Amino acid sequence: MPKWNQYSTWPVSGEIDIMESRGNRHLVNTSTGVNIGVQQVGSSLHWGPHPFYNRYPYAHYEKESLKGYNVEFHNYQLEWTSNYIKFSIDDVMTGIAVPPEGGFWELGELNKTGLDNPYKRASKMAPFDQEFYIIFNTAVGGQNGYFPDKKEATNSPRDKPWSNNAGDATTAFWKGREQWLPTWNIGTDDSHLQIDYVKVWAI
Repeated sequence: MPKWNQYSTWPVSGEIDIMESRGNRHLVNTSTGVNIGVQQVGSSLHWGPHPFYNRYPYAHYEKESLKGYNVEFHNYQLEWTSNYIKFSIDDVMTGIAVPPEGGFWELGELNKTGLDNPYKRASKMAPFDQEFYIIFNTAVGGQNGYFPDKKEATNSPRDKPWSNNAGDATTAFWKGREQWLPTWNIGTDDSHLQIDYVKVWAI
């Protein structure tokens, strides 16, 4: 997240997710058969004038590993210049966002919406032309679709206990704790997001 909301509140001032994942061992997309739990990680940029116009699909990159990203440490890398933002895992590029002269506003095709451009007086890298906090994230819930509903994904041994369009999702999640809490192996490092080190270079 940005150190300062220079352009306004989220997502106008941007968000950089170097690594985001789901900790489920057996969460499978029913249409593709891909394990979207521990065998998949993603990197994303978020920006736009309003949450409904969050343009992260234009800079969202995923990578799969049959071995699973939970087995050993990996290098999640970000190269951030005045012309592009590149994501890599273990020195292999997973995606690169290169804004045109119209900046990220044009990259996200927001120039076709008729909306006011909050970055029009800034560089083409806006909103990614300010200081950001580094994000490494293991998600555990939410209703934004990151954890698909039962028809879209199956989780073994039990499906998730809430629906993305339910008004009582938080309550349903807590009431279902006997299903998911034992799988967290509390008291061990098994379910923890573990970071060995973080290094930052200015180039």
